[in-house]
Amino acid sequence: MTISYTLKVANSRFGGFSKLLFRWKGSIYKLLYKEFIVFVVLYAMLSLVYRRLLTEEQKRLYTKVAQYCNRSTDLIPISFVLGFYVTLIVNRWWAQYTSIPLPDQLMCVISSNVHGKDERGRILRRTLIRYANLSAVLILRSVSTRVLKRFPTMDHVVEAGFMTQDERKKFESLHSDFNKYWIPCVWFTNLVAQARRDGRIRDDVALRLLMDELNLYRAKCSMLFHYDWISIPLVYTQVVTIAVYSFFAFCLIGRQFLEPLEPGQEGDLDMYVPLSTLLQFFFYAGWLKVAEQIINPFGEDDDDFETNKLIDRNLQVSLLSVDDMYQNLPPAVKDKYWNESTAQPPYTMATAAETLKPSFLGSTFDMRMCEDGEQSQPVEPSPSMPRIQTPLLSRFFAAASPAISIKNFSRGGRGHPHLRRPRADGGFPSPYPNRSEDPEAVARIEEEETEDEENEASEQSTPGSRPGKTRPPEASGTQRKELPLILVKAPSNESIGADRPDSCEP
Repeated sequence: MTISYTLKVANSRFGGFSKLLFRWKGSIYKLLYKEFIVFVVLYAMLSLVYRRLLTEEQKRLYTKVAQYCNRSTDLIPISFVLGFYVTLIVNRWWAQYTSIPLPDQLMCVISSNVHGKDERGRILRRTLIRYANLSAVLILRSVSTRVLKRFPTMDHVVEAGFMTQDERKKFESLHSDFNKYWIPCVWFTNLVAQARRDGRIRDDVALRLLMDELNLYRAKCSMLFHYDWISIPLVYTQVVTIAVYSFFAFCLIGRQFLEPLEPGQEGDLDMYVPLSTLLQFFFYAGWLKVAEQIINPFGEDDDDFETNKLIDRNLQVSLLSVDDMYQNLPPAVKDKYWNESTAQPPYTMATAAETLKPSFLGSTFDMRMCEDGEQSQPVEPSPSMPRIQTPLLSRFFAAASPAISIKNFSRGGRGHPHLRRPRADGGFPSPYPNRSEDPEAVARIEEEETEDEENEASEQSTPGSRPGKTRPPEASGTQRKELPLILVKAPSNESIGADRPDSCEP
C-alpha cells in the first residue's frame, strides 16, 4: 500500500525529518539493504586479500591498479546522468497518476441530466456509470499486476458485477487484435443517444456535456494504455545502470587502503571502514533504486498506486451519486447568517489566536507616505506643462549638443522633396511655432555650413581627387537651393529637463 507520512510533516519542528529516518516500511533501507550488504562484503574481501595474501611485489602492482581505478571514477558523470534520469522518472510517475480515470465529473453530469425517477430512469443512470467503471477496470487489468491478480479472467469481471453475461457475449463477439477497453465507452454513447430520443435527456446541450465528459474519461484510459506501451527508451536505462555499477566497481578497487610505494613515504590514514565510499553508495545506488521502484507505479511495491482501492471507491461513489442521490435534496432554508451583513464563523479555543492576526490587505497597505503635504496635493494638467513623451530621435537631438546640424539627414532625404514644404519666405515651417529661436545657435550652425561648403569646393578643385567622388558645382548648388539645411535650435535647461524636442528653423 502507499506509505503516507504527510501528517508527520504538517508542522516544521526540531528533528521532524529525523524521525522519518527510523521508519522501515517504504524506506530506502528496505529497498537497498541487499545491494548494500553485497558491496560491503566484496569490499571487505578485497581488503583482506590485499592485507594478508599478497606479496610485496603484488601489493606494488595492486597499488598502481587501485590508483588508476580511483582516477577513473572522476571520468564517469554519474551525478548528471543519474539526476536527469530520476527527474524524468518522477515527472512520468506523477503524470501516470493524473491519468488514472476518475468518474467524479461524469457521475455529476449523469445525475443532473439523465432524468426519471421511475425504474427505467434509474436503470439508465446506473448502466451509464457502470459502463464507465467497466472501461476503467479493463484498462487497469492491462497495466496493473494487482488488478490482474484480482480479475484474472472475464468471469471474475462478470462475477464482480461490472459486466452482465449478455454484455460479455457482445464483448467477446467483437474480434479485434488490439485492447478492447474502449467498447464500454461506445456502449455509453449509444445508450445516451437512445436516452435523448426517449426524452430522458431534455436538450442537446446536456447531450453534448455528457459526450464531452465521456471523451475526457476515455482519453485518460487511453493515456494509461500509452504510458504502459511507450516506456522510457531502454538505452537510457541501460546507460544509467552501467554508469552506477561501473562507478562502484572502480570504487571497490580504488578506495582500498594502500601502503606507500617507497619506504619513507607517508601513507594514507588506514580507515578499516570506508565511510565516505559507503555514503556515496548509499546516495547513488539509492537514487537508482528509487527510479527502479517508480518507473512502473502499477506494480506491487510499497509506494505503487492502490489501484484496487481506487476501483472500489469509484464504483461505490459513482453508483451512490447517480442513484440514491438523484433528486434527493435537503430542504433549501435560510442560512445562519441570513440577517448578518458580515459572516463570521466561530473559532475554538485551539484556534482563537488566529483572530488576533490582521487580514492581509496588500503589501503596500502599511507603507508610510511622505509627510510633506505638498507632495500629496492633486495637480490639474495644463497645456503649458511639459510633456515627457518624446520620440527617441528628438531626445537624442536634445541631449547631444547645443547646436546640431543634421546635414547628413538632409542629404539622405534629397530624393523626396515633397516631404518638406517651404514657407512663402523660402524657409521651412517650425514644428513648434510658439517657441522663440536662439539667434546665437542659428549663427553658429550657419557658420559651420559655410565652412563645409568651402571645404567641398576645395576638394572638387584638387587635381588628384577621385573622379567618382567629385560633383559638379552647379548641381550641388542647385540641390542646396532646392533643399535648404535643417537647423536645430539649442535646447534650454527647461526643455532638457522636460525632455522635449526643440523647434527647427531653416
